[in-house]
Amino acid sequence: MVGLISTLILIPLMGVLALFTVPARNARPIALLFNVLPALDALLLWHHFDIHALGVQLIERHAWIPAIGAEYLVGVDGLSLLLVLLTSLIIPFAFLAQRMDRGFCALMLIIQSALYGTFTAQNFVLWFLFYEMSLIPAFLLIKIWGGDNRDRAATKFFLYTFLGSVAMLLGFLGIYLARGSFDFATLASLGKNGLLTGKLAWLAFAGIFLGLAVKVPLFPFHSFASAFSE
Repeated sequence: MVGLISTLILIPLMGVLALFTVPARNARPIALLFNVLPALDALLLWHHFDIHALGVQLIERHAWIPAIGAEYLVGVDGLSLLLVLLTSLIIPFAFLAQRMDRGFCALMLIIQSALYGTFTAQNFVLWFLFYEMSLIPAFLLIKIWGGDNRDRAATKFFLYTFLGSVAMLLGFLGIYLARGSFDFATLASLGKNGLLTGKLAWLAFAGIFLGLAVKVPLFPFHSFASAFSE
């Protein structure tokens, strides 16, 4: 079933375009429609997923940035499939909780698309771009529809996650310069005999750990932004 994952990622973005071609009063029904469609796509992924097979399945691979060996490479394993299904289940509650304008609905659909991409990406470049794509609408949601002190909260969110992104990106680049690949499967295979050694291994680990600890967020990194802003 080639194309199911790309369709999953693209449908919410098509919904963003649809939102701005219909009257504003119809924003929520349109947003819900373009949430149901990828949910059905996710169920198709589940239906075609072989629970007895090992590794990543339903892979889509296309040339993208040949100069650095980066490809458009997506697929699902058991864990990422569950996260895709969970995303499809949770997002509708944001639309149903309270009636919002189409700007809010559009940002939620962008986040949904970015999450699908994040959970299915199979190399560092694609994963990083999808993950960062989810942070931009999150920043706008906080700044526009947040509660008290939302401007300050949005600024802290942006600065803190940006610093985490820089640390993580440097870790990714260190691995690429040492091994010449961004591909998860290739690096996992190389990792069986030691992916990196010496100081470079610790520096790459520190950068990626710091970035993920900020973005998850992991205790005590979830509160560092507040401490630094006081």
